[in-house]
Order: sequence, then C-alpha cells, then structure tokens
Amino acid sequence: MSQETTSDTSSPSYAMGYGEEFQKLLRIRSAERNAAHLLPHLEPGQRILDFGCGPGTISMGLAKAVEPGELHGIDTEESQIAIARAAAEAGGHGNASFRRGDATDLPFDDDSFDVAHCHAVLNHVPGTAAVLSEVMRVLKPGGLLSCREIFVDSSFFEPDVGEGWVIFENLLSAAGGHPQMGKQLRHALAEAGFADVSASASFEAFGTPGGIDFMHDFVSGWFFSPDIVEKVTKFGLASTEEIEESRGLLDQWRQHPGAFAAIAWGEALGRKPLPAA
Repeated sequence: MSQETTSDTSSPSYAMGYGEEFQKLLRIRSAERNAAHLLPHLEPGQRILDFGCGPGTISMGLAKAVEPGELHGIDTEESQIAIARAAAEAGGHGNASFRRGDATDLPFDDDSFDVAHCHAVLNHVPGTAAVLSEVMRVLKPGGLLSCREIFVDSSFFEPDVGEGWVIFENLLSAAGGHPQMGKQLRHALAEAGFADVSASASFEAFGTPGGIDFMHDFVSGWFFSPDIVEKVTKFGLASTEEIEESRGLLDQWRQHPGAFAAIAWGEALGRKPLPAA
C-alpha cells in the first residue's frame, strides 16, 4: 500500500516507507494468502479495482480469478506501479493494468466495477470516509467491497519484544493512520453506507524456523532501519534507549526455542446498495 499523508512537517509521511526490506514483506503476499476471504466471491468476467495495489503481488491472483475480466490497480507511488506492471507482463496477466492514482479521487467512471479490493490501505489513510465514498461511487449497484486491515493490539511476539508494537502503533497514528482499523472495518463500511456487511479475522503467523528468520530479518531491516528510527525519534514516539532495548529483545526472540509471532488482520465485505424499487 502506498497511500501517503501530506508532507506537513508535524507528522511523518507514509509510515511504512518504500525501502527494500519492506518490499520483502510485500513480495510474500498473494491473493491465496492475503485475500482468501474474497476469492470465493470472484467470478470470470468481473471487473475489479485493486486500490493501494503496491507492487501487485495480490493483484496477480485477483486478475487470474476474474479472467477474462479486467483488473485495474492504482497506487500513489510510481515505483510500485512500475513493479506491478512488470509482474503482470512477466506472469502473462494481460487483463491487469496499473496506473498512478489517489484513492480519494479515483480516475474511473461511476458504476464501473463489480468488485473493489484493498489490503493494508485504510490503516494508513487519514480520511477513511473519503476513500470509502469514492469506492462506493465507482462500484456498480450490488458491487462488492473487500478490505483487509491490521489491528495492532492483537498482534504479538512471543516472547515479548518490549515496546516494539507500541512504537509501531504510535508511528501509524502519528502518520494519520488507524492502528486498530482491522477490528473497526464492519463499523466503517456500515457508516459509509455499504449493505450486508460481514466481518472476519485471521492471523498471519510466523512459527516455523523459516518464518522466525524472515520476521526477524524483516523487522531488523525495516523497523530498525535508519529511516524509520529517524521518524520515530524525530516525532518523539520513542527514545533511542527504548528502540535499542526492543532491538536486543528481538535478537533474543529469534534464538528462543518457543519463538512465535503473528499479525492480526480483520476482513470485511460489503455491497453497494441496489437502487430502491
């Protein structure tokens, strides 16, 4: 996801950044792994919007599910669009197209999509209502919206790694985001006027030797990168001592025989209401 806040000096820009370490996390995502709640609702011939598509790793599976229908991906970050286009070409997904765009001002006509999808987007967008209003506009009557978002307070490392999750939550909040959006989705979609809203939850678990190594290396390389540490300290979200304590605890976590971690995700589906009879 690549939705950014304004460049106002009082808050950080998009919290996750676009560094190589964060791209590693995006690359392990797929429709099967991260949009399993949506896949049973997709049919060949549908036209689907993937807003905040990032590098398109989830988009590829969605495009395959609706062939010969179309997938249109948008993201605010041009570098992510370039990656998504290359992935679509390499994978032979001729029905997938990608363009730079803003989820609060979608470059599409009214009533033009059967399905809209986002993953880890609303967590980062200050104006949730504005995004959902735009998605409602471009969906056809009866069209389906699917969202999957993190909720930080149920995500964990075991054994604990100190203030790491608290610092991350504060970083999202300082950037105008919503750290608990995953469990607020049903309310957010209902407030935006979507009908037949249903919600579910799942964990993205890291509990194998390979998963432990991946999570350790990702957090070390991304969360403790100079760019993120600078944001955290500049905006007073944590002290250098707290960051170093969490870094040490993360290294200890990797070596612990019971090491386990999981990211908590909320999912919601809702439909654009049909016109009144």
